[in-house]
Amino acid sequence: MATVDDVRALGQGLERSYPVRVRGRLKFRVGQLVYVAFSLDEQVMGFAYPRDERAALVATDPRTFELPSESDLRFHWVHARLAALDPDEARELVVDAWRMVVPKKLSRAYDLTHPRGPNGPPA
Repeated sequence: MATVDDVRALGQGLERSYPVRVRGRLKFRVGQLVYVAFSLDEQVMGFAYPRDERAALVATDPRTFELPSESDLRFHWVHARLAALDPDEARELVVDAWRMVVPKKLSRAYDLTHPRGPNGPPA
């Protein structure tokens, strides 16, 4: 089971990423772009995800993933229940969301320092 602490540690270590509290909710931003946000009870993690791929993600495991509210469908966003994610899966989703909001050079630099992916040790 993934926890907010798993994501917090990763989010604070990603370049240009920083945590903020907005109306009691923990969010991670790069600049003004939010790429991960938690529900008030910290049971659900919203994260940036390609709009054209999110229906397929939700279809793979509807008990874990769900579409955002109708008003948020215009954004590149999906929700996941943290209790249904393992920590490695949560880390991968967070890094992929971060990649959507940073320049490609930062994403490539991350790949060079983490050749085994977000779950492997740095090089």
